[in-house]
Amino acid sequence: MLNKVEICGVNTSNLPVLKNEQMKELFLRIKRNDRQAREELIRGNLRLVLSVIQRFSNRGEYVDDLFQVGCIGLIKAIDNFDLDQNVRFSTYAVPMIIGEIRRYLRDNNPVRVSRSLRDIAYKALQVREQLLGENSREPTITEIAERLNVPQEDVVFALDAIQEPVSLFEPIYNDGGDPILVMDQISDERTTDDLWLEEISIREALKKLSDREKLILTLRFFEGKTQMEVADEIGISQAQVSRLEKAALKHMKKHI
Repeated sequence: MLNKVEICGVNTSNLPVLKNEQMKELFLRIKRNDRQAREELIRGNLRLVLSVIQRFSNRGEYVDDLFQVGCIGLIKAIDNFDLDQNVRFSTYAVPMIIGEIRRYLRDNNPVRVSRSLRDIAYKALQVREQLLGENSREPTITEIAERLNVPQEDVVFALDAIQEPVSLFEPIYNDGGDPILVMDQISDERTTDDLWLEEISIREALKKLSDREKLILTLRFFEGKTQMEVADEIGISQAQVSRLEKAALKHMKKHI
């Protein structure tokens, strides 16, 4: 009882460990539509889920939630595993479980990200894996953008958007005394005289633009929208947005 740890009502100290021969026999029974074998295989691999969720223990998520999501990944792995591939089940299942947990963490990110941005980010991650396999090296943003046929800045912005936020109170160094936090490394430069004057000149230059140019720059640089999102909102093509944006910025430089 001293080693008893319950997750989702499951006593982890009593979880079985299956041998390879037992696993193969259960998979063969599953092929014959034996539901009991499927249940035994799921329970016999719950320790695999436990080992995976330990990697995500510092994310601030409830262990019970991660365990349940990991179990979904395990079930998907069991339902899609092919004995003929001559691969150990754990080798196949671990990436499936990790992928399910990462998808859950991204979708439940406290920073709300638009569906279109998430879609671009997930596609970019998939393309990255494909290019990595094809070329045996880390692909560049340019290569990923070309494969997706989207602007490079959209790929960068989308990937940044799905990154998990870091707490200002996150310790980044500790030598035994008071820890150095993230907030200790951040300076506030928003109230300097130079920035105050720059803001005034930018707002004055904005007044020299047409209403459409003003709207595009506001959506792009004050609201952080992509060129595709701006194009959808005002009803023109992304290429037109890009052209008008460049012209507006060039026009503003004459007045700053």
